[in-house]
Order: sequence, then structure tokens, then C-alpha cells
Amino acid sequence: MINRVLLRIKIVQILYAYFKGENGDKTALMVEKELFFSIEKTYDLYYHLLNLAIVITDYVEQKIESKKNKLLPTYDEINPNTRFVDNSFIAQLRINTQLQSRLNQRKLSWVNDSDVIKELSEEIFACDFYQEYMEKDQVDYNDDKEIWRKIFKRIFLCNESLDESLEEQSIFWTDDVEIVISFIIKTIKRFDLENGSEQDLLPMFKDDEDAEFAKKLLHGVMKDIDFFKEIIDKHTQNWELDRIAFMDILIMEVALSELINFPTIPVNVTLNEYIEIAKKYSTEKSGPFINGVLDNIVDALKKENKLIKVVVFTK
Repeated sequence: MINRVLLRIKIVQILYAYFKGENGDKTALMVEKELFFSIEKTYDLYYHLLNLAIVITDYVEQKIESKKNKLLPTYDEINPNTRFVDNSFIAQLRINTQLQSRLNQRKLSWVNDSDVIKELSEEIFACDFYQEYMEKDQVDYNDDKEIWRKIFKRIFLCNESLDESLEEQSIFWTDDVEIVISFIIKTIKRFDLENGSEQDLLPMFKDDEDAEFAKKLLHGVMKDIDFFKEIIDKHTQNWELDRIAFMDILIMEVALSELINFPTIPVNVTLNEYIEIAKKYSTEKSGPFINGVLDNIVDALKKENKLIKVVVFTK
């Protein structure tokens, strides 16, 4: 689940906090520990947001039962449309062994967020796609998955109250919602009714190589930071380093670590990844600026035989 796009972002964030803070006593291993703690928290968010779908379903079911038990319920309240709470995807998710194990192990709960649950539920009820789902003559398992794919993409992804709640619950979740929801949408697509409670959820890492990539990239920056500063300084002679955004310099340092230490990753892949990070996490002009500087550095390193790329052939 935690792909290299997210790993690069996490490393930039962790190093920004390290270099900007008073961290003189911190070793590289301590910083690595913080990085993997942050990754673990992002994986928690994946489970926490999956559970949100169950919690909202339970809330809606409680509302239905409450209306039934009124002193003078209406005909519609006695005979409600229960399609939403009878959703077969949610029923399968509810009994998922991986989900329940992680929620219990990590103590993840929405118990203190009743206002957010209420707001999200009301927003769901107001959506056209919800009304269409509830009014269909009949629905199948794919319809039950699709309604929740839309809820995550169109409601959870854009709700400010949910963002604020997640930020209060963990500082590590502030920038992770968008990418985690993309993983959840992928998870919903993979669900198969025949798998029942043993449906696989996404693993934290696709394989051991991604975890090793993160360690090597992080340690590469910290070990050779002075060398990277020197290179950047040389190729920004018309700029004083202290006048360039600190984030821009850091992004270029991490990019240089990847360019030099990962010979099988193509240059254009690395450059594109860090330009995108700059667009999101630095200034408006950072993307073109970083692109220009790194292009010049790459050309210089190639001429000096300090940048060698290996072409990997796959079957």
C-alpha cells in the first residue's frame, strides 16, 4: 500500500522536521525510526477510514430504529428502505479478519467523533448518487461496492470536518487522506464476495524492496548532505542559498540521493517525482526552478561519470 510516491513525500517531511528542528543529538537510525513510525500511522489511517464506512452504516441503522420506536411513527418510518444498511459490501467488510485485528490491536475508533459521523451521513443522504442507489428496482454486489467507492471519492475526500478530525487525532494524518483514499478505492475494487471474511486488504508494503528503498534513500541524504549542498550551490551561483526556499533545497538533496544511489531508477522518473513534490509542498515557482537546476546537475554528473544508470530488462 505504501508506495514509493508516498515514501518520497514521507522522507522529505521527516528530513524537513529534522533539519529545521534542534536535532543535533539525533542519529540517522533515530530519524529512520521516526520515518517508519510515520509510515505505520499512515497504514493505521487506511484501516481507520475503512472502518468509517461501517461506523456510518451503524449510525444510519440506529437512526432508522430510533424512528421506528417513536410514539407515533409514520408509515415510512415503520417500513423504511434499508438498502443502505443492508449493503453486502459493508456486511463483508464488517467481518473482515484483517480489519478487525488491526482495529483492536491499534485501538482505532470513531467513538469521539459523533458530530463528524452525523455530518457525513447527512451529506451522503443529500447526494444524487445516493438517491439513485436507493431508488433502483434492485441492486447487486457491484452496486453495493460502487456506492461506497463514490462516497469515499466524492464525500470523504472533500469534507473539511473529517480533515479537521483526522488532524486532531494524529499529526501524521494531515497530508495523507487523499492518497490513502485512493488506496481504499483500489481495495473496494478488489473485494470479491466469495472471499468472505478472508478478503485480503492491502499490505503495508508491496514487498521488502520498498522498505529498503526508504531506508537507503533516507540514509543517503543524511550521509552525503554536505556533498549535495556543494553540488546545488555550484549550480545555483546566481542565487544565494539562504534566499532559496529551504524546502526547494531539501527536495533537490533527496532527489540527488536517489539519482546517485539508485542506478536502476531512470533519471526522468526521479526528476518527475520530485518536481511533483515541489509543486505540492513548496512555492508556485519551485517546480520549474528545481527542474532546471536538477537538469543541469544531471548533465554535469554524467560528464564526470558520477551518475551511472543501469537498464533493467524484464521478461
